[in-house]
Amino acid sequence: QVQLEESGGGLVQPGGSVRLSCAGSGVTLAYFTTGWFRQAPGEEREGVACISSSDSKGDDRTYYVDSVKGRFTISRDNEKNMVYLQMNKLKPEDAADYYCATAPACSSRWTLFAAYWGQGTQVTVSS
Repeated sequence: QVQLEESGGGLVQPGGSVRLSCAGSGVTLAYFTTGWFRQAPGEEREGVACISSSDSKGDDRTYYVDSVKGRFTISRDNEKNMVYLQMNKLKPEDAADYYCATAPACSSRWTLFAAYWGQGTQVTVSS
């Protein structure tokens, strides 16, 4: 049974940082594209970032939506079967529920093909 569990959300001040974690069970995340999407109340799902499956060279390809480029970093730890999203310089518009998900490939359209995702973790950006 595939399960993804997100953690690390909370209340953060504008300009602050937080790291989200995604733990996989019943699935080896290294074999799949894994990404983070977010959804704010009344808003559509937005793919924030994804990281490709690990290739034989250990190189990971990444994608970031324009609004988070230079502020967010996605990474993976294959030994721990974890994927992370480091979020810096947070803005109020970053507030949302964040979900990690697996997909066949990492691109700007990756969320259309998301297969599994967790229950989400909430990020609130407020002073």
